[in-house]
Amino acid sequence: MVHHGAGLRRLTKDEELVEQLKQDYRNAPISDADRAMLDYAIKLTLEPWNMDKREVENLRGYNFDDAAILDINQITGYYNFVNRLADGLGVELEDYWDE
Repeated sequence: MVHHGAGLRRLTKDEELVEQLKQDYRNAPISDADRAMLDYAIKLTLEPWNMDKREVENLRGYNFDDAAILDINQITGYYNFVNRLADGLGVELEDYWDE
């Protein structure tokens, strides 16, 4: 998962923000909508059996439309899937991610 942080560093050019997100996104200087999106992704990752329409309605309260909610859901699910495959196979990071 280190390479996700590296990509975010390149995208934002904000090392401090990336570190804050890494430590605890709830204390990072992000919008309430971004925090709600991450809350949704965390719950979907850690407690998928506890998800219900309240989580979707909460995102709608932050002006996420159905397409955005679907994107959040699918991207979260995809990365959970891929990371579990990589972790389960012991896949290691390619050298270029260290650059």
